[in-house]
Amino acid sequence: MPRYALRIEYNGAPFAGWQRQADQPSVQGAIEAALAKLEPRDHTIAAAGRTDAGVHATAQVAHCDMDRDWDPFRLSEALNWHLKPAPVAITACAVVADDWHARFSAVERRYLFRLITRRAPLTHETGLAWHVRHPLDVQAMRQGAAHLIGLHDFTTFRSSICQSASPVKTLDAIEISETPRADGGQSIDFRLRARSFLHNQVRSIVGTLERVGAGSWSPDAVAKALAARDRAACGPVCPPEGLYLGGVGYPQDPFS
Repeated sequence: MPRYALRIEYNGAPFAGWQRQADQPSVQGAIEAALAKLEPRDHTIAAAGRTDAGVHATAQVAHCDMDRDWDPFRLSEALNWHLKPAPVAITACAVVADDWHARFSAVERRYLFRLITRRAPLTHETGLAWHVRHPLDVQAMRQGAAHLIGLHDFTTFRSSICQSASPVKTLDAIEISETPRADGGQSIDFRLRARSFLHNQVRSIVGTLERVGAGSWSPDAVAKALAARDRAACGPVCPPEGLYLGGVGYPQDPFS
């Protein structure tokens, strides 16, 4: 059975998350249903990461096993046809080795979190960014984020239902960029990079840094929260609609 890597883009708003569920729509379920239109049988695909309800992706990666040899371009085109009208698209497809695995072969995950500050409600970007009504001090957030870079016990920034065997992770980078908006607000992007993340780690970090930017926390308070290794020391967990799985790294890019 030939194996294919799929690069996937989706709007997470209508889904209960990536993982297939019996009674709710999921991204995995939508793709597996499309695969069944091409080869009628039960399909199971594996992804690089399981995104929560409402979380988006610009470059999720999954793999599937097919019975026949498909031209990768034709497979992606056929899947996109059968995925309509769901907001899911296969943006690349490639043949990979039989032992290649979207999750276990990955060496890096990259997440983007989009935040917009302005008084007025969002219209065009509703559901695609976290709307904060007050301005934020980006430099203070960068100072707070610096305490989180490197190898740490991230218990404070871990969901109580996280299934990871260990809270110890290495956070390779947090980059925070700001673009002034014509409406007087700010577009702020948080880009986080690590080999792997804990459940709700990104949203917990961004929610905490927002408190720093708002002036409710000092930058050094982030270090104290991290050292506490206590979920109660975390800032608010921000909503899912600003979060995007923005890329997955492999020793050799299957789509290059």
